[in-house]
Amino acid sequence: MNRINIKARAKINISLDVLRRRDDGYHDVKMIMQTVNLYDKINLKKIKSDQIKLQTNLPFLPVDKRNLVYKVVQYIKEEYAIETGVFIDLFKVIPVAAGLAGGSSDAAATIIAMNKLFDLDMTMDKMMEIGTKFGADIPYCLMRGTALSEGIGEKLTPLKSFPKAYVVIAKPNISVSTAFVYNNLDVTNIKERPDTEAIIQGIEAGDLHGICRALGNVLETVTMKEYPVIERIKTFMINNGAIGALMSGSGPSVYGLCDDKQKAYHLAHQLKVKNMAKFIYTTTIFNR
Repeated sequence: MNRINIKARAKINISLDVLRRRDDGYHDVKMIMQTVNLYDKINLKKIKSDQIKLQTNLPFLPVDKRNLVYKVVQYIKEEYAIETGVFIDLFKVIPVAAGLAGGSSDAAATIIAMNKLFDLDMTMDKMMEIGTKFGADIPYCLMRGTALSEGIGEKLTPLKSFPKAYVVIAKPNISVSTAFVYNNLDVTNIKERPDTEAIIQGIEAGDLHGICRALGNVLETVTMKEYPVIERIKTFMINNGAIGALMSGSGPSVYGLCDDKQKAYHLAHQLKVKNMAKFIYTTTIFNR
């Protein structure tokens, strides 16, 4: 094999609860993650030199050691003494810094691609071990599908497949610092937490409406206060056909879940008409 093409799919948070701040500065979380069919495309091919060459469609993204995909390729080349060079074409569709794990998913897809391209015979556990070195979300992005994530995100429990749903994602034209959101979250004074167990029961029963009644993300309390547009988008989605809506990760992306394709497309159209977000996508749930 001399080249490989792979999709790096986005994730949304069905729930996100922060349990405590750890002594190492990280936070213990309990959240349900779900993959969706919004994806970046990554093409890798072997080249005659021993170098790593990366190109992307976004001019502001670094194409050197500052890029997570580059770092992953460099690490695996060194770890497995690979002398062959690699050319990477990264075509971004998932918005950057959006709470959709775009960078983590790109890194996860790159680990899978390197494993196949060079016949490395890495197990999933080994790929997750490598992924953890570069980001807490990467092991989940390797697993994909529906999963309960605990610890700092590295403890993963696969769940039953999420019921069929149409997903409308809207990212306003703002950037949110994850560090800022976590640093300004008062973990000891969270008044309302997501009902994670109720969501798991809804997933087990295939009950989309039940899941939507229990959606929750404690980081909304910080991000919405700083960026009121996020709450406006969420409310607009509920009022225009979404069964439930939630901010994903630390934001700023908001998604709405619909049980009907036409409702989803109507909602996306209305968001565009009202110019409520810079990026608006209509997609579906991706299950393993």
